[in-house]
Amino acid sequence: MMRILLVDDHEILRHGLKQLLTEMFPDATFGEAGTVVQARALFRERQWHLILLDINLPGGSGLDLLAEVRSQHDGVVVLVLSSYPEEEFAVRAFQSGADGYLTKTSVAGELYVAVKKVLAGGKYVSAALAERLARVISIPSLQLPHETLSARELEVLRQVAKGRSIKEISAELCLGEKTIATYRKRAAEKLGLSTNVELARYALRYRLVD
Repeated sequence: MMRILLVDDHEILRHGLKQLLTEMFPDATFGEAGTVVQARALFRERQWHLILLDINLPGGSGLDLLAEVRSQHDGVVVLVLSSYPEEEFAVRAFQSGADGYLTKTSVAGELYVAVKKVLAGGKYVSAALAERLARVISIPSLQLPHETLSARELEVLRQVAKGRSIKEISAELCLGEKTIATYRKRAAEKLGLSTNVELARYALRYRLVD
């Protein structure tokens, strides 16, 4: 029996995904999580065959969860389904161990294709993303500055762009304030920026935040 875990903070989206996937797998059982904490609890509770995972989650990053899944669970297939554009986040998701990446604007038919491909052992990328990957591989200089950031540096950049303070980010990511400040400093240095306003403008320019 197929066991599918839906990890997204929007209940309506989870409901819609569940309906679509039930058409594909009538006998499937589902688990649902809206936060990082809930997802971790379900990871420990049972083994899953397929996980649909959002990047932006309360309590942390979906990319961190993805890394945890890869280190602790063998055989599970992870399809990242995010509102963030492919060209900015998909490469990072694959580097963290994703089997496929879809944006939430994808039509139902694309979801079917993606799920079937990743469950068959393949990797799913859209035609547009495949083209970008080919360009980046053939011309390394096309890499954007934020693509050099670590997952933590990117997450801190996103939080700063949302106007959150070091203290607030510390509480959100469950990390010390000095650690957060260090990540912010490293991100700013790699991007050649200094102020929070500059960091926010950069994040908005490249659609790194909603």
